[in-house]
Amino acid sequence: MNQIVPEDPRERLEHTRQRIAEACRAAGRPEGSVRLLAVSKRKPDSAVRELHALGQRAYGENYVDEGVEKIEALTDLDLEWHYIGPIQSNKTKHIAAHFDWVESIDRAKIVRRLDEQRPDDLPPLNVLIQVNLDGESQKAGCTPDEIAELADRVAGCEHLKLRGLMAIPAPREDETEQRAVFAKLRGLFEQLRQKHPAVDTISAGMTADLEAAIAEGSTMVRVGTALFGPRD
Repeated sequence: MNQIVPEDPRERLEHTRQRIAEACRAAGRPEGSVRLLAVSKRKPDSAVRELHALGQRAYGENYVDEGVEKIEALTDLDLEWHYIGPIQSNKTKHIAAHFDWVESIDRAKIVRRLDEQRPDDLPPLNVLIQVNLDGESQKAGCTPDEIAELADRVAGCEHLKLRGLMAIPAPREDETEQRAVFAKLRGLFEQLRQKHPAVDTISAGMTADLEAAIAEGSTMVRVGTALFGPRD
C-alpha cells in the first residue's frame, strides 16, 4: 500500500497510529492489541528524541554498532530497544548487554551465546524466533521446521524469555497475497503456542503491509519509513 508520509514528525506518528487503529477495527481486534516498533536504523539520536517526546517508546535497530551507540547516547530516556537485524556471532555480547528484545534468533549457536552473555543484573532478554517464510537465500531466519527445536532451546535458557515469532516476508503488492503469507505465520505461531502457551508476540508487518499483517494476527508492526521518512 503506497502511503504519503507527512513532513511533521507528530503528523507521521499520528498517521501511523491511525493506520494501526483502523486496521485493528477492520479486523475486529481491540484497540491497543498491536504495538508500534519505530525502526530507527540510520536515523540520528535527535529523531528518536523527537518521537519519544511524542510518546513513542519502543525502537528497533538493524546494526549492532549503530544501535549500541544510540542506546548509550539516549540513556536519559525511558526507551525499549529491539535488535531486529541479522546476528553475527562476534556481536552477541553487545546485543546481550544492551538490548531489551532480540527479534532475529535463527540458530542454536546464537541462543547459547546470548544466554551465556546476558548480564546477571539485567532481566531476561525477550526473544523472538525469526522465520524465513519464503525460503529466501539472502534473508536470515530459520525454516518453519526448525522453530520447535529452537523454541525449546530458548525456553531452557535462564537468561532468555521466549516471546514468539518474527518474519520479514518477500514484498507483495497484492493484499490477498500479503494476507496469505501472514496467515501462514499465524499458523506457525499457534503451533508454537501449543507447547509454549506463554508466547504472546507476532512481529510482522511494515510500512507497506501492516494492514494485512494486523488482519492476520500481528501483535507488533515494525515501521520506519512512515515515521522517519525515506532513509539516505
